[in-house]
Amino acid sequence: MNLTHPFLDEDGDKLREECGVFGAINATDAAAATALGLHALQHRGQEAAGITSFDGAEFFTRRGLGHVAENFSSQEAIAELPGMMAAGHVRYSTTGGAGLRNVQPLYADLASGGFAVAHNGNISNARVLRDDLVRRGSIFQSTSDTEVIIHLVATSRYPTIMDRLIDALRLLEGAYALIVMTPEGMIACRDPLGIRPLQMGRIGDATVFASETVAFDVVGAQFVRQVEPGEVIKVDFEGNIDSLHPFGDHAPRPCIFEHVYFSRPDSVFDGRSIYEARKAIGAELAREKPVEADLVVPVPDSGVPAAIGYAQESGIPFELGIIRSHYVGRTFIQPSDGIRHAGVKRKHNANRALVEGKRIVLIDDSIVRGTTSLQIVEMMRDAGATEVHFRVASPPTAHSCFYGVDTPERSKLLAARMDVEPMREFIRADSLAFVSIDGLYRAVGEKPRNSACPQFCDACFTGDYPTSLTDMARREDKQHKLAFPSEQVA
Repeated sequence: MNLTHPFLDEDGDKLREECGVFGAINATDAAAATALGLHALQHRGQEAAGITSFDGAEFFTRRGLGHVAENFSSQEAIAELPGMMAAGHVRYSTTGGAGLRNVQPLYADLASGGFAVAHNGNISNARVLRDDLVRRGSIFQSTSDTEVIIHLVATSRYPTIMDRLIDALRLLEGAYALIVMTPEGMIACRDPLGIRPLQMGRIGDATVFASETVAFDVVGAQFVRQVEPGEVIKVDFEGNIDSLHPFGDHAPRPCIFEHVYFSRPDSVFDGRSIYEARKAIGAELAREKPVEADLVVPVPDSGVPAAIGYAQESGIPFELGIIRSHYVGRTFIQPSDGIRHAGVKRKHNANRALVEGKRIVLIDDSIVRGTTSLQIVEMMRDAGATEVHFRVASPPTAHSCFYGVDTPERSKLLAARMDVEPMREFIRADSLAFVSIDGLYRAVGEKPRNSACPQFCDACFTGDYPTSLTDMARREDKQHKLAFPSEQVA
Protein backbone atom coordinates (compact mmCIF):
# COMPACT_ATOMS: atom_id res chain seq x y z
CA MET A 1 0.00 0.00 0.00
CA ASN A 2 3.01 2.31 0.22
CA LEU A 3 5.82 3.18 -2.11
CA THR A 4 8.36 2.96 0.70
CA HIS A 5 9.40 -0.45 2.03
CA PRO A 6 7.15 -1.66 4.86
CA PHE A 7 8.26 -3.21 8.13
CA LEU A 8 7.03 -6.24 10.00
CA ASP A 9 6.00 -6.45 13.61
CA GLU A 10 8.46 -5.69 16.36
CA ASP A 11 10.53 -8.84 16.07
CA GLY A 12 10.38 -8.68 12.28
CA ASP A 13 9.31 -12.30 12.13
CA LYS A 14 5.69 -12.39 10.98
CA LEU A 15 4.24 -11.77 7.56
CA ARG A 16 1.40 -9.28 7.78
CA GLU A 17 -1.39 -8.08 5.59
CA GLU A 18 -1.11 -4.34 5.16
CA CYS A 19 -4.80 -3.50 5.20
CA GLY A 20 -8.46 -4.41 5.20
CA VAL A 21 -11.45 -2.62 3.64
CA PHE A 22 -15.17 -2.37 4.35
CA GLY A 23 -17.95 -0.45 2.61
CA ALA A 24 -21.71 -0.01 2.93
CA ILE A 25 -24.25 1.75 0.70
CA ASN A 26 -27.97 2.37 1.25
CA ALA A 27 -27.44 1.58 4.92
CA THR A 28 -28.92 3.41 7.87
CA ASP A 29 -25.94 4.60 9.93
CA ALA A 30 -23.49 3.44 7.26
CA ALA A 31 -20.51 4.79 9.21
CA ALA A 32 -21.50 2.85 12.34
CA ALA A 33 -21.77 -0.36 10.30
CA THR A 34 -18.41 0.39 8.70
CA ALA A 35 -16.73 0.96 12.06
CA LEU A 36 -18.12 -2.34 13.32
CA GLY A 37 -16.95 -4.11 10.16
CA LEU A 38 -13.48 -2.63 10.59
CA HIS A 39 -13.37 -4.00 14.15
CA ALA A 40 -13.74 -7.48 12.67
CA LEU A 41 -10.90 -6.74 10.22
CA GLN A 42 -8.58 -5.24 12.83
CA HIS A 43 -6.12 -8.12 12.45
CA ARG A 44 -5.43 -6.96 8.89
CA GLY A 45 -4.10 -3.59 10.04
CA GLN A 46 -3.52 -2.27 13.52
CA GLU A 47 -1.64 0.99 13.04
CA ALA A 48 -4.31 3.29 11.63
CA ALA A 49 -7.94 3.44 10.58
CA GLY A 50 -10.16 5.74 8.56
CA ILE A 51 -13.76 6.12 7.41
CA THR A 52 -15.25 8.36 4.73
CA SER A 53 -19.03 8.87 4.42
CA PHE A 54 -21.38 10.60 1.97
CA ASP A 55 -24.75 12.11 2.85
CA GLY A 56 -25.95 12.78 -0.69
CA ALA A 57 -24.35 16.22 -0.86
CA GLU A 58 -21.01 16.17 0.97
CA PHE A 59 -18.22 13.76 1.82
CA PHE A 60 -16.95 13.51 5.41
CA THR A 61 -13.71 11.87 6.53
CA ARG A 62 -12.27 10.90 9.89
CA ARG A 63 -8.87 9.21 10.10
CA GLY A 64 -6.58 8.41 12.98
CA LEU A 65 -3.55 6.45 14.10
CA GLY A 66 -4.19 3.42 16.29
CA HIS A 67 -6.97 0.86 16.51
CA VAL A 68 -10.52 1.24 15.30
CA ALA A 69 -11.80 1.44 18.88
CA GLU A 70 -9.49 4.35 19.61
CA ASN A 71 -10.93 6.37 16.73
CA PHE A 72 -14.53 5.27 16.16
CA SER A 73 -15.99 3.90 19.39
CA SER A 74 -17.79 7.08 20.48
CA GLN A 75 -21.15 8.37 19.28
CA GLU A 76 -19.48 11.72 18.67
CA ALA A 77 -17.02 10.17 16.20
CA ILE A 78 -19.75 8.41 14.25
CA ALA A 79 -21.88 11.58 14.27
CA GLU A 80 -19.12 13.28 12.28
CA LEU A 81 -19.77 10.78 9.46
CA PRO A 82 -23.41 11.15 8.36
CA GLY A 83 -25.01 9.50 5.37
CA MET A 84 -26.15 6.19 3.92
CA MET A 85 -22.82 5.38 2.25
CA ALA A 86 -19.46 4.87 3.94
CA ALA A 87 -16.17 3.09 3.33
CA GLY A 88 -13.40 2.31 5.78
CA HIS A 89 -9.85 1.05 5.91
CA VAL A 90 -7.44 -0.39 8.46
CA ARG A 91 -3.73 -0.44 7.75
CA TYR A 92 -0.27 -1.09 9.06
CA SER A 93 2.15 1.79 9.02
CA THR A 94 5.25 1.67 6.87
CA THR A 95 8.80 2.88 7.07
CA GLY A 96 8.91 6.44 5.75
CA GLY A 97 5.14 6.82 6.06
CA ALA A 98 4.16 10.33 7.10
CA GLY A 99 1.43 9.75 9.65
CA LEU A 100 -2.09 10.67 8.68
CA ARG A 101 -1.37 11.59 5.07
CA ASN A 102 -1.16 7.90 4.13
CA VAL A 103 -4.19 6.78 6.17
CA GLN A 104 -7.10 5.76 3.96
CA PRO A 105 -9.65 6.18 2.53
CA LEU A 106 -7.91 8.76 0.35
CA TYR A 107 -10.18 11.51 -0.90
CA ALA A 108 -10.01 14.04 -3.75
CA ASP A 109 -12.33 16.55 -5.36
CA LEU A 110 -12.35 15.70 -9.07
CA ALA A 111 -14.07 17.57 -11.87
CA SER A 112 -16.91 15.06 -11.62
CA GLY A 113 -17.21 15.47 -7.84
CA GLY A 114 -15.85 13.79 -4.76
CA PHE A 115 -13.85 10.57 -5.11
CA ALA A 116 -12.79 8.39 -2.17
CA VAL A 117 -10.90 5.11 -2.39
CA ALA A 118 -9.92 2.36 0.06
CA HIS A 119 -7.36 -0.10 -1.30
CA ASN A 120 -6.07 -3.48 -0.18
CA GLY A 121 -3.09 -4.66 -2.19
CA ASN A 122 -0.04 -3.20 -3.85
CA ILE A 123 0.54 -1.73 -7.31
CA SER A 124 3.81 -3.14 -8.61
CA ASN A 125 4.30 -0.41 -11.24
CA ALA A 126 3.16 2.49 -9.02
CA ARG A 127 6.55 4.22 -8.99
CA VAL A 128 6.77 4.28 -12.79
CA LEU A 129 3.19 5.55 -13.09
CA ARG A 130 3.76 8.15 -10.38
CA ASP A 131 6.91 9.51 -12.03
CA ASP A 132 5.06 9.88 -15.33
CA LEU A 133 2.14 11.65 -13.63
CA VAL A 134 4.48 14.05 -11.84
CA ARG A 135 6.22 14.89 -15.10
CA ARG A 136 2.78 15.74 -16.51
CA GLY A 137 1.98 18.06 -13.61
CA SER A 138 0.30 15.91 -10.95
CA ILE A 139 1.00 16.93 -7.36
CA PHE A 140 0.93 14.09 -4.81
CA GLN A 141 -0.02 14.50 -1.16
CA SER A 142 1.05 11.06 0.09
CA THR A 143 3.58 8.31 -0.58
CA SER A 144 0.81 5.75 -1.06
CA ASP A 145 0.47 3.83 -4.31
CA THR A 146 -3.30 4.27 -3.88
CA GLU A 147 -3.00 7.95 -4.74
CA VAL A 148 -1.71 6.93 -8.17
CA ILE A 149 -5.18 5.52 -8.88
CA ILE A 150 -6.80 8.85 -8.02
CA HIS A 151 -4.51 10.78 -10.37
CA LEU A 152 -5.04 8.27 -13.19
CA VAL A 153 -8.79 8.67 -12.82
CA ALA A 154 -8.49 12.46 -12.68
CA THR A 155 -6.44 12.61 -15.89
CA SER A 156 -8.47 10.05 -17.88
CA ARG A 157 -10.40 11.52 -20.82
CA TYR A 158 -13.29 9.08 -20.73
CA PRO A 159 -16.74 10.63 -20.15
CA THR A 160 -18.08 8.72 -17.11
CA ILE A 161 -16.51 8.06 -13.73
CA MET A 162 -16.89 4.30 -14.24
CA ASP A 163 -15.10 4.48 -17.60
CA ARG A 164 -12.36 6.65 -16.12
CA LEU A 165 -11.82 4.19 -13.27
CA ILE A 166 -11.63 1.24 -15.66
CA ASP A 167 -9.24 3.22 -17.85
CA ALA A 168 -7.03 3.79 -14.80
CA LEU A 169 -7.16 0.16 -13.68
CA ARG A 170 -6.01 -1.03 -17.11
CA LEU A 171 -2.68 0.72 -16.46
CA LEU A 172 -2.05 -1.02 -13.15
CA GLU A 173 0.11 -4.05 -12.43
CA GLY A 174 -0.10 -5.99 -9.20
CA ALA A 175 -2.90 -6.57 -6.72
CA TYR A 176 -5.87 -4.52 -5.70
CA ALA A 177 -9.23 -4.88 -4.00
CA LEU A 178 -10.86 -1.45 -4.10
CA ILE A 179 -13.90 0.20 -2.60
CA VAL A 180 -14.58 3.52 -4.33
CA MET A 181 -17.18 6.15 -3.41
CA THR A 182 -18.50 8.80 -5.81
CA PRO A 183 -21.61 11.01 -5.78
CA GLU A 184 -23.22 8.35 -7.99
CA GLY A 185 -22.70 5.45 -5.59
CA MET A 186 -20.17 2.79 -4.62
CA ILE A 187 -17.84 0.78 -6.85
CA ALA A 188 -16.06 -2.40 -5.72
CA CYS A 189 -13.47 -4.22 -7.82
CA ARG A 190 -10.65 -6.76 -7.75
CA ASP A 191 -7.62 -7.10 -9.96
CA PRO A 192 -7.95 -9.54 -12.90
CA LEU A 193 -6.14 -12.30 -11.00
CA GLY A 194 -8.08 -11.79 -7.77
CA ILE A 195 -4.91 -11.82 -5.69
CA ARG A 196 -6.45 -9.87 -2.80
CA PRO A 197 -9.88 -10.88 -1.45
CA LEU A 198 -13.14 -8.94 -1.53
CA GLN A 199 -16.57 -10.21 -0.50
CA MET A 200 -20.12 -8.94 -1.09
CA GLY A 201 -23.05 -9.11 1.32
CA ARG A 202 -26.43 -7.59 2.20
CA ILE A 203 -28.16 -6.11 5.24
CA GLY A 204 -31.77 -5.61 4.24
CA ASP A 205 -31.69 -3.09 1.39
CA ALA A 206 -28.03 -2.24 2.01
CA THR A 207 -25.14 -3.69 0.03
CA VAL A 208 -21.87 -4.23 1.89
CA PHE A 209 -18.34 -5.17 0.83
CA ALA A 210 -15.49 -6.45 3.00
CA SER A 211 -12.07 -8.06 2.79
CA GLU A 212 -13.36 -11.04 4.78
CA THR A 213 -16.72 -12.69 5.47
CA VAL A 214 -16.18 -12.42 9.24
CA ALA A 215 -17.01 -8.72 8.95
CA PHE A 216 -20.48 -9.68 7.68
CA ASP A 217 -21.04 -11.89 10.71
CA VAL A 218 -20.24 -9.01 13.03
CA VAL A 219 -22.55 -6.47 11.35
CA GLY A 220 -25.39 -8.95 10.79
CA ALA A 221 -25.05 -9.10 7.01
CA GLN A 222 -25.78 -12.07 4.81
CA PHE A 223 -22.92 -13.24 2.63
CA VAL A 224 -23.91 -13.07 -1.05
CA ARG A 225 -20.76 -14.00 -2.97
CA GLN A 226 -17.18 -12.97 -3.57
CA VAL A 227 -16.38 -10.16 -5.95
CA GLU A 228 -14.95 -12.13 -8.85
CA PRO A 229 -11.39 -11.59 -10.11
CA GLY A 230 -11.47 -8.73 -12.63
CA GLU A 231 -15.05 -7.82 -11.74
CA VAL A 232 -16.18 -4.21 -11.28
CA ILE A 233 -19.46 -3.82 -9.38
CA LYS A 234 -21.37 -0.53 -9.20
CA VAL A 235 -24.18 0.02 -6.69
CA ASP A 236 -26.27 3.20 -6.93
CA PHE A 237 -28.55 4.87 -4.40
CA GLU A 238 -31.62 3.21 -5.90
CA GLY A 239 -30.16 -0.19 -5.06
CA ASN A 240 -29.35 -1.08 -8.67
CA ILE A 241 -26.32 -3.32 -9.02
CA ASP A 242 -24.33 -3.45 -12.27
CA SER A 243 -21.51 -5.92 -12.83
CA LEU A 244 -18.81 -5.56 -15.49
CA HIS A 245 -15.85 -7.74 -16.47
CA PRO A 246 -13.81 -5.29 -18.55
CA PHE A 247 -10.41 -6.99 -18.38
CA GLY A 248 -11.03 -10.19 -20.32
CA ASP A 249 -10.57 -13.74 -19.08
CA HIS A 250 -7.65 -14.57 -16.79
CA ALA A 251 -6.91 -17.66 -14.74
CA PRO A 252 -7.42 -16.53 -11.10
CA ARG A 253 -4.46 -16.51 -8.72
CA PRO A 254 -5.83 -15.70 -5.24
CA CYS A 255 -3.26 -15.41 -2.46
CA ILE A 256 -2.78 -18.82 -0.85
CA PHE A 257 -1.45 -17.22 2.33
CA GLU A 258 -4.98 -16.10 3.16
CA HIS A 259 -5.60 -19.78 3.95
CA VAL A 260 -2.35 -20.16 5.86
CA TYR A 261 -2.34 -17.07 8.07
CA PHE A 262 -3.86 -13.75 6.99
CA SER A 263 -7.59 -14.34 7.25
CA ARG A 264 -9.33 -14.88 10.56
CA PRO A 265 -10.07 -18.59 11.08
CA ASP A 266 -13.82 -17.87 11.25
CA SER A 267 -13.80 -16.40 7.73
CA VAL A 268 -14.57 -18.18 4.46
CA PHE A 269 -12.22 -17.54 1.54
CA ASP A 270 -12.76 -18.78 -1.99
CA GLY A 271 -15.59 -21.01 -0.75
CA ARG A 272 -13.51 -22.75 1.93
CA SER A 273 -13.62 -22.37 5.71
CA ILE A 274 -10.29 -20.92 6.80
CA TYR A 275 -10.41 -22.93 10.03
CA GLU A 276 -11.04 -26.21 8.24
CA ALA A 277 -8.34 -25.43 5.68
CA ARG A 278 -5.78 -24.83 8.43
CA LYS A 279 -6.72 -28.06 10.19
CA ALA A 280 -6.32 -29.86 6.86
CA ILE A 281 -2.88 -28.30 6.40
CA GLY A 282 -1.90 -29.66 9.81
CA ALA A 283 -3.18 -33.12 8.85
CA GLU A 284 -1.17 -33.02 5.61
CA LEU A 285 1.89 -32.01 7.62
CA ALA A 286 1.41 -34.97 9.97
CA ARG A 287 1.17 -37.37 7.03
CA GLU A 288 4.17 -35.89 5.23
CA LYS A 289 6.45 -35.21 8.21
CA PRO A 290 5.60 -37.53 11.11
CA VAL A 291 7.70 -37.69 14.27
CA GLU A 292 7.52 -39.58 17.55
CA ALA A 293 6.56 -37.22 20.35
CA ASP A 294 4.46 -36.84 23.49
CA LEU A 295 2.65 -33.55 22.78
CA VAL A 296 1.62 -31.34 19.86
CA VAL A 297 1.96 -27.69 20.92
CA PRO A 298 0.80 -24.75 18.78
CA VAL A 299 2.65 -21.45 18.60
CA PRO A 300 -0.31 -19.23 19.50
CA ASP A 301 -2.50 -18.05 18.05
CA SER A 302 -1.86 -18.68 14.38
CA GLY A 303 -0.57 -22.22 14.83
CA VAL A 304 -3.60 -23.52 16.72
CA PRO A 305 -5.85 -24.89 13.91
CA ALA A 306 -2.94 -26.56 12.12
CA ALA A 307 -1.78 -28.09 15.43
CA ILE A 308 -5.27 -29.50 16.01
CA GLY A 309 -5.15 -31.09 12.56
CA TYR A 310 -1.66 -32.47 13.16
CA ALA A 311 -2.69 -33.93 16.51
CA GLN A 312 -5.85 -35.53 15.15
CA GLU A 313 -4.02 -37.09 12.21
CA SER A 314 -0.98 -38.26 14.21
CA GLY A 315 -2.78 -39.38 17.37
CA ILE A 316 -0.39 -37.31 19.50
CA PRO A 317 -2.22 -35.31 22.21
CA PHE A 318 -2.80 -31.62 21.59
CA GLU A 319 -1.91 -29.34 24.49
CA LEU A 320 -1.45 -25.61 25.09
CA GLY A 321 2.21 -25.79 25.99
CA ILE A 322 2.63 -22.07 25.27
CA ILE A 323 0.35 -19.45 26.77
CA ARG A 324 0.01 -16.13 24.98
CA SER A 325 -0.59 -12.79 26.65
CA HIS A 326 -3.30 -10.88 24.78
CA TYR A 327 -2.47 -7.59 26.48
CA VAL A 328 0.96 -6.84 25.07
CA GLY A 329 1.22 -3.81 22.82
CA ARG A 330 4.01 -2.68 20.55
CA THR A 331 7.17 -1.53 22.29
CA PHE A 332 8.47 1.54 20.48
CA ILE A 333 11.48 2.16 22.73
CA GLN A 334 13.75 -0.82 23.36
CA PRO A 335 16.83 0.43 25.19
CA SER A 336 18.90 -2.73 25.12
CA ASP A 337 19.36 -5.97 23.23
CA GLY A 338 18.30 -7.85 26.35
CA ILE A 339 14.93 -6.13 26.44
CA ARG A 340 14.51 -6.46 22.68
CA HIS A 341 15.16 -10.19 22.79
CA ALA A 342 12.78 -10.55 25.72
CA GLY A 343 9.94 -9.51 23.41
CA VAL A 344 8.84 -13.08 22.71
CA LYS A 345 8.58 -13.75 26.45
CA ARG A 346 6.28 -10.78 26.87
CA LYS A 347 3.98 -12.37 24.30
CA HIS A 348 4.45 -16.07 25.05
CA ASN A 349 5.28 -18.12 28.11
CA ALA A 350 5.98 -21.83 28.39
CA ASN A 351 3.48 -23.95 30.31
CA ARG A 352 6.29 -25.62 32.28
CA ALA A 353 4.15 -28.07 34.22
CA LEU A 354 2.91 -29.50 30.92
CA VAL A 355 6.06 -29.62 28.76
CA GLU A 356 8.72 -30.57 31.30
CA GLY A 357 10.17 -33.99 30.47
CA LYS A 358 8.18 -34.23 27.23
CA ARG A 359 9.02 -34.58 23.55
CA ILE A 360 7.31 -31.63 21.88
CA VAL A 361 6.09 -31.00 18.33
CA LEU A 362 5.80 -27.25 17.83
CA ILE A 363 3.42 -26.13 15.06
CA ASP A 364 3.64 -22.65 13.52
CA ASP A 365 2.21 -21.14 10.33
CA SER A 366 5.52 -19.94 8.84
CA ILE A 367 9.15 -19.05 9.44
CA VAL A 368 10.25 -15.64 8.18
CA ARG A 369 13.54 -14.48 9.68
CA GLY A 370 13.67 -17.35 12.15
CA THR A 371 14.38 -15.26 15.24
CA THR A 372 11.05 -15.94 16.94
CA SER A 373 11.27 -19.64 16.11
CA LEU A 374 14.70 -19.77 17.75
CA GLN A 375 13.43 -18.06 20.89
CA ILE A 376 10.40 -20.33 21.19
CA VAL A 377 12.52 -23.46 20.78
CA GLU A 378 14.83 -22.17 23.51
CA MET A 379 11.79 -21.40 25.69
CA MET A 380 10.65 -25.01 25.39
CA ARG A 381 14.09 -26.32 26.29
CA ASP A 382 14.33 -23.95 29.26
CA ALA A 383 10.97 -25.30 30.44
CA GLY A 384 12.38 -28.82 30.43
CA ALA A 385 11.28 -30.28 27.08
CA THR A 386 13.55 -33.20 26.23
CA GLU A 387 13.08 -32.89 22.45
CA VAL A 388 11.70 -30.03 20.36
CA HIS A 389 10.55 -30.82 16.82
CA PHE A 390 9.40 -27.88 14.67
CA ARG A 391 6.73 -28.33 12.00
CA VAL A 392 5.61 -25.49 9.72
CA ALA A 393 2.15 -25.29 8.12
CA SER A 394 3.45 -23.71 4.90
CA PRO A 395 6.39 -24.28 2.57
CA PRO A 396 9.60 -22.29 3.19
CA THR A 397 9.03 -18.56 2.66
CA ALA A 398 11.95 -17.82 0.36
CA HIS A 399 10.71 -14.86 -1.70
CA SER A 400 9.37 -11.38 -0.97
CA CYS A 401 5.78 -10.41 -1.67
CA PHE A 402 4.99 -7.41 -3.88
CA TYR A 403 1.19 -7.67 -3.67
CA GLY A 404 0.25 -6.05 -0.37
CA VAL A 405 2.02 -8.17 2.24
CA ASP A 406 4.92 -6.70 4.13
CA THR A 407 7.89 -9.03 3.87
CA PRO A 408 11.55 -8.27 4.50
CA GLU A 409 14.10 -8.01 1.76
CA ARG A 410 14.73 -11.45 0.34
CA SER A 411 18.23 -11.52 1.80
CA LYS A 412 16.67 -11.41 5.28
CA LEU A 413 14.34 -14.35 4.74
CA LEU A 414 15.83 -17.40 6.42
CA ALA A 415 14.66 -19.79 3.68
CA ALA A 416 16.27 -17.61 1.01
CA ARG A 417 19.66 -18.03 2.67
CA MET A 418 19.52 -21.59 3.94
CA ASP A 419 18.29 -25.08 3.14
CA VAL A 420 16.17 -26.88 5.70
CA GLU A 421 19.02 -28.51 7.65
CA PRO A 422 20.93 -25.22 8.22
CA MET A 423 17.60 -23.65 9.17
CA ARG A 424 17.10 -26.40 11.74
CA GLU A 425 20.54 -25.70 13.17
CA PHE A 426 19.77 -21.98 13.27
CA ILE A 427 16.57 -22.39 15.31
CA ARG A 428 18.21 -25.22 17.36
CA ALA A 429 15.37 -27.69 16.95
CA ASP A 430 15.82 -31.46 16.99
CA SER A 431 14.07 -31.61 13.62
CA LEU A 432 12.46 -29.16 11.23
CA ALA A 433 10.02 -29.81 8.39
CA PHE A 434 7.59 -27.87 6.22
CA VAL A 435 4.42 -28.95 4.45
CA SER A 436 5.02 -29.43 0.74
CA ILE A 437 3.54 -27.08 -1.83
CA ASP A 438 1.37 -29.93 -3.18
CA GLY A 439 0.30 -30.81 0.36
CA LEU A 440 -0.73 -27.21 0.90
CA TYR A 441 -2.75 -27.23 -2.33
CA ARG A 442 -4.48 -30.48 -1.34
CA ALA A 443 -5.34 -29.07 2.07
CA VAL A 444 -7.14 -26.07 0.58
CA GLY A 445 -9.15 -28.30 -1.75
CA GLU A 446 -7.11 -28.19 -4.94
CA LYS A 447 -5.27 -30.71 -7.05
CA PRO A 448 -1.45 -30.66 -6.83
CA ARG A 449 0.06 -27.42 -8.06
CA ASN A 450 -0.13 -26.92 -11.81
CA SER A 451 3.28 -25.41 -12.56
CA ALA A 452 2.15 -24.23 -15.99
CA CYS A 453 -0.86 -22.41 -14.55
CA PRO A 454 -0.83 -22.34 -10.73
CA GLN A 455 -4.21 -22.12 -9.04
CA PHE A 456 -2.99 -19.58 -6.43
CA CYS A 457 -0.48 -16.83 -6.04
CA ASP A 458 2.23 -18.68 -4.13
CA ALA A 459 5.16 -16.49 -5.13
CA CYS A 460 6.41 -16.19 -1.54
CA PHE A 461 7.11 -19.93 -1.66
CA THR A 462 7.96 -20.53 -5.32
CA GLY A 463 9.17 -17.19 -6.72
CA ASP A 464 6.57 -17.59 -9.49
CA TYR A 465 5.15 -14.06 -9.61
CA PRO A 466 1.86 -13.85 -11.53
CA THR A 467 2.35 -10.27 -12.79
CA SER A 468 5.16 -8.09 -14.04
CA LEU A 469 7.18 -6.32 -11.33
CA THR A 470 8.08 -3.14 -13.18
CA ASP A 471 9.17 -1.06 -10.20
CA MET A 472 11.39 -3.83 -8.85
CA ALA A 473 12.95 -4.41 -12.28
CA ARG A 474 13.71 -0.70 -12.58
CA ARG A 475 15.32 -0.62 -9.13
CA GLU A 476 17.47 -3.63 -9.95
CA ASP A 477 18.50 -2.06 -13.26
CA LYS A 478 19.57 1.13 -11.50
CA GLN A 479 21.50 -0.84 -8.87
CA HIS A 480 23.24 -2.82 -11.60
CA LYS A 481 24.25 0.35 -13.43
CA LEU A 482 25.65 1.83 -10.23
CA ALA A 483 27.56 -1.35 -9.43
CA PHE A 484 28.92 -1.87 -12.97
CA PRO A 485 29.33 1.57 -14.57
CA SER A 486 31.95 0.29 -17.02
CA GLU A 487 29.26 -1.77 -18.76
CA GLN A 488 27.33 1.34 -19.72
CA VAL A 489 27.77 2.67 -23.23
CA ALA A 490 29.11 6.24 -23.29
